[in-house]
Amino acid sequence: MTIKVLLADDQALVRAGFRSLLARSRDITVVGEAQDGDEAVRMAASTHPDVVLMDIRMPGTDGITATRRIVAGGAVPGCRVIILTTFDSDEHVFAALRAGASGFLTKEVEPAELRRAVAAVAAGDALLSPGVTRRVVEQFAHRQDLSPGAGERLAALTFRELEAVKLVALGLSNHEIAERLVISPLTAKTHITRAIAKLDVRDRVQLVILAYESGLVRPGGRAS
Repeated sequence: MTIKVLLADDQALVRAGFRSLLARSRDITVVGEAQDGDEAVRMAASTHPDVVLMDIRMPGTDGITATRRIVAGGAVPGCRVIILTTFDSDEHVFAALRAGASGFLTKEVEPAELRRAVAAVAAGDALLSPGVTRRVVEQFAHRQDLSPGAGERLAALTFRELEAVKLVALGLSNHEIAERLVISPLTAKTHITRAIAKLDVRDRVQLVILAYESGLVRPGGRAS
């Protein structure tokens, strides 16, 4: 199956560079290029990409707003967004993840890593490893107010599922969660998959964000 990718960046040279890197994969095809957020939303609706590589900082409509319109707004069902940023400490990354992005890459990404990232996100995985996700969320979570109703949503989870969500937010992998809860890795994965479905979040990244917004886990790696 060919993965369709839309490039959104206001710099033509950056788009050309990513197009060239992705062209080396037989399984990936670039279906369009957008130079701002509005154009990205329009082109996503017309080309139906599997993945959008979205720059955060663009003139006019920025990448965060465009991501929200494409993903959370349901403009392109099934489409996932990878945020492109110059620095992995960009404070806008957290806002982009909240808007529905499945992860982020720095623009200095290695060619092989870029292609692996596109394939992983197209397959439905969150791009960031649990530990990286936690560090990004922690860095900016203290600036965010707790989300009204986020805690109430957690009431839908079983005790085991809630434990698993806490450990995901603390940066543990499925195998580490299995060891901590004395269960099999498959059972740990099942708990997390069910939690994602019950909480109606998109992926593991969104699960971590909800854990912080609800107060279930606090910046500094402390569970409530």
